[in-house]
Amino acid sequence: MQRLPLDQAIGYLLSKDLPPALGVQPGESFIVETEDNVEGGLRSEDRLPTVENVPGLAYTPARANPVAGPIYVEGAKKGDTLAVHIDRVVPDMQGVTFFGIGIGPLDFSPKWPELGKPFTKIIRHANGPSGTTRDGRALFSDKVSWDLEPFIGTIATAPEWEAESSVLGQGLFGGNMDVRDIKEGNTLFLNCFAEGGLLFVGDVHASQSDTEWYAAANECRAELELRCEVIENKQIPNPRIETPDSIIQLCSDKPLEAAVNRAMTDLVDWIVTDYGLDVKDAYMFMSICPDVRIRIYQMCPIGRLRFTVGAEIAKRHLV
Repeated sequence: MQRLPLDQAIGYLLSKDLPPALGVQPGESFIVETEDNVEGGLRSEDRLPTVENVPGLAYTPARANPVAGPIYVEGAKKGDTLAVHIDRVVPDMQGVTFFGIGIGPLDFSPKWPELGKPFTKIIRHANGPSGTTRDGRALFSDKVSWDLEPFIGTIATAPEWEAESSVLGQGLFGGNMDVRDIKEGNTLFLNCFAEGGLLFVGDVHASQSDTEWYAAANECRAELELRCEVIENKQIPNPRIETPDSIIQLCSDKPLEAAVNRAMTDLVDWIVTDYGLDVKDAYMFMSICPDVRIRIYQMCPIGRLRFTVGAEIAKRHLV
């Protein structure tokens, strides 16, 4: 199986002008090793999130969220959709979270001034029943732990224009969305804007709440096993996810209500066009079906980064 190693996971641009780091056939499984979002700069709690330890913080936008790629998928072309099957996500044996770098919602809180000081927390990971961390536990403290739910925070095809930042880029091509449903067992659909699709992946989170609130989650290095398929001559209005039991329509926008309205509108279009539901029924589902859910994934207050939401419906209703 082909492998893209960690030393090739340090790019900060999403661009169709970059030479492919790996070429794969549709349906071919391949491995990608990814770096954490601060390029390994915070591997112990005595290393605080400062420019001395994370030089990328000195840049605007910050040099963060390094990605591996681009990965050239044979046969993909502009106007196609790339289906990315996420077969395995294995986090490192530790993750890191941090705050106090001047961008979190409580970094300037007069009530809790300690939250404005640089702080690093290392989260140990324990293997699960598989013998790996893919189904392991996050050991927050001696008394508190939870199941790891690793996912890919930044994943994109090359955008139509010259280049995008791996930390601020979002759009029809994907980007830094921090969607916790881009995880093992699910499939992500992205538009192609260049020959080969040119896939980039990175910024794996071992665990996250429903939203990345203060610009960091449980950040970690990881190993991914992926497969790609090409859906020819089809474009979608925004990235989409299919799980074994549901479909999720994504949208990144501001303000938050604009992202929600667009995601729900695109979900209506999806289930009418691809599943053949009557548009009146689909419209009603958005307000009356308890299995329609809105997820808020990305709310980082960083520059032009937009809110990412997902509108989800259970497949059992799509009959």
